[in-house]
Amino acid sequence: MIDLRLQIDPLPISEPIVVRLQDEPAACETEHDAILVERDGARLEYDYNGFSLGVHQRENESFAGDVILAFPGQRTAHRLIRSASPHNTFLVTEQCDQLCMMCSQPPKKLHADLFSQFAVAATLAPPNAMIGLSGGEPLLHKGRLFEMIEIVASLRPDIRFHILSNGQHLSADDVPRLVSIGTERILWGIPLYAADGAVHDQIVGKDGAFEKVQSGLAILMKAGASVELRTVAMRQNKDRLAELADFLFTRLSYIDVWAIMQMERIGYGRMNWSTLFHDSSTDFSGIAKAIDVSTARGLSVALYNFPLCSVPTPYRHYALSTISDWKRKYLEICDKCGSRAACGGFFEWYSHNEGFAALGTI
Repeated sequence: MIDLRLQIDPLPISEPIVVRLQDEPAACETEHDAILVERDGARLEYDYNGFSLGVHQRENESFAGDVILAFPGQRTAHRLIRSASPHNTFLVTEQCDQLCMMCSQPPKKLHADLFSQFAVAATLAPPNAMIGLSGGEPLLHKGRLFEMIEIVASLRPDIRFHILSNGQHLSADDVPRLVSIGTERILWGIPLYAADGAVHDQIVGKDGAFEKVQSGLAILMKAGASVELRTVAMRQNKDRLAELADFLFTRLSYIDVWAIMQMERIGYGRMNWSTLFHDSSTDFSGIAKAIDVSTARGLSVALYNFPLCSVPTPYRHYALSTISDWKRKYLEICDKCGSRAACGGFFEWYSHNEGFAALGTI
């Protein structure tokens, strides 16, 4: 697991700041760049506009081009952008209006508005980067979210965003703004867990959520947005996935891809693991039927967070490597696997004692 926090020497600042770390003076292009001036063992000293910024290194790791967020008086900084990685996500809020059974990021009541800092960080990202925006529920702060994206779009038209949202806080008034921002700039990751509203609402812990998400999806369709529909496969919906495939074909065929996902064993997912986790290595039938129904009708489908050996061979080409590098691991059984390079592996917090029972046997 890659730690996204860096130990730093506290800075004499009164507001959070965003800094891009650079090894060479020629790479410094903005006032937000800090240049490496000295190495003292594991401590790297940077010159940041005349101030000394000390960053403590782990195992000779390179920080060149990385973007960090530092707070007043704190000895740790958040590593927002790792320049060598395609997996960079901003947690824009921890507030949410749902209580999903398997939520990996349980909501909190307080919100720290760091959209201005996130905007700066995005403008410092490598060329053509896609940056994830997640929560909580980002659209609870829709105005500030859109302002941030508009700022970045004006300064860095090459940057794209992948927004994970329940899609329930969009209105018809947002369509012109979404079109103005550029629908090619945003991929929306929207969850839908069943074609039955009662089942979906039970999973997300919110009455009326099923109707609201359909309304939000209709608005995204009107704006011409790109949509990745997300469905976590659990015991509660595993036998309803083919029914959901029918629903998507008849009602939501405009989506770009339907992502069927495995659970993440953290947060509420860990608390409820024994009652939610569906072992797809021992029973892939419901997922297979959903894939067959979808592909027969021309709907693009993918499997997220499934280790290849947990998927029957005929369906393995649907299993993409989607687990972010910073929270991915491999097991001992993976060491001699010839498919490891193409496999997304396991979440860092996966426990084999409570996980897939039939890896590599299907």
